[in-house]
Amino acid sequence: MKYLLFIFLIITSCGSNESSPKGDDSPTPSTPTPLTDEQLVDVVEKQTFKYFWDFAEPNSKLARERYHPDGNYPENDSNVVTTGGSGFGLMSIIAATSRNYVSRSEAVSRLNTIADFLANADRFHGAWPHWMDGNTGRVKPFGQKDNGGDLVETAFLCQGIICVREFFKNGSEEEKALAQKFDNLWKGVDWNWYRNNQNVLYWHWSPDYAWEMNFPLEGYNECLITYVLASASPTHSIAPTAYHQGWARNGGIVSAATKYGIPLLLKHNGAEQAGGPLFWAHYSYLGLDPTQLTDQYANYWNVNVNHTKINYQHCVENAGNFAGYGPNYWGLTASYSRNPNGSIGYNAHMPSNDIGVISPTAAISSIVYTPAESLAAMRNFYENYSGQLWGPAGFYDAHSKHYNWTANRYLAIDQGPIVVMLENYRSGLLWNLFMNAPEVRQGLLNLGFHSGKYGF
Repeated sequence: MKYLLFIFLIITSCGSNESSPKGDDSPTPSTPTPLTDEQLVDVVEKQTFKYFWDFAEPNSKLARERYHPDGNYPENDSNVVTTGGSGFGLMSIIAATSRNYVSRSEAVSRLNTIADFLANADRFHGAWPHWMDGNTGRVKPFGQKDNGGDLVETAFLCQGIICVREFFKNGSEEEKALAQKFDNLWKGVDWNWYRNNQNVLYWHWSPDYAWEMNFPLEGYNECLITYVLASASPTHSIAPTAYHQGWARNGGIVSAATKYGIPLLLKHNGAEQAGGPLFWAHYSYLGLDPTQLTDQYANYWNVNVNHTKINYQHCVENAGNFAGYGPNYWGLTASYSRNPNGSIGYNAHMPSNDIGVISPTAAISSIVYTPAESLAAMRNFYENYSGQLWGPAGFYDAHSKHYNWTANRYLAIDQGPIVVMLENYRSGLLWNLFMNAPEVRQGLLNLGFHSGKYGF
């Protein structure tokens, strides 16, 4: 998992010529009377969306890799955009349009800018790189050998691209033209080429280093959506054997492990006993609806609910005796973190790697799986920690009551799931758009998936 390998700190700055979604710009929310659950969810969704609207990269309008409101950056690099985070941003724009946080015409204008940028940006056998320069569209190396196509980041982007197409395809003539632009983008990805002539997908290819990164996509982690889209492609699809032999390891993906009496169901790579970071339950499932979704290996609703409940129970039991941990202060995932010397770093928090840092995105983005527990955490963050945690783009990325520490910074890959999963909790919008795309339905069927909810 590339986010767990290393991450660079880059500069970001804000700016937009379009109207603001009119969230709360104050450093702490004003709550003279307690908000209802519905009001709270709306406030958090609207404010978090500002990451992708007010603080988008000015030229491309894609999502910046990160945003630091205090301007404290170690490098002068304010135009780096993230491919996967931009996919989450596309879905956030659809959610915001449906909520009238921004007008439909504003959304179309911005999405046209994004589509034109992506059409002219660097691509490698159809796949975009992990990072791009928002001014030029040229690849920004994520690492020395990671200077080419990134298939997983591309999958996260295409998940959003398909949702945009579905949302606008039956609209006005201008909207239909926009939908066609996005349709052309996703059809240009050569998923099958990224098999490297084997029955598994590979994460990276570089024009300078070829396949030297050597990361086969084997389950289970955050990458399921890559196989779904590779199977769904009408232009460059993979055969089901790549999914069953590569991702599912000929059935070896299935797990008999339990934690707190809760079955894990699938083997979480490197976290086989208690599950990986919670973003594994979010990234692939922003569009892919796990409700009643099954294949021969698992029921994916149970996979994600159980994963979340294990993470929650770990924080409630609090074997590490960290201050604050409990039923309304929980959630471990990859995010900014506090290093032992007190400096800010990046860490993949999970039950087997718990250092006393809670990431708001972990609990909030899990609201579709654990609504009562997630609402309790969100209300606690908002009502009791807002002076530390609430900022211009919603809750900051990470917090530790134990160390009285907050990462007053944001990451696109953490803010995006908050907006999208809150909307899925409220209306199921992004799930319905993605799952009703005909190619997605066929791709899932090709791999042996069935959905009782969507009738296939």
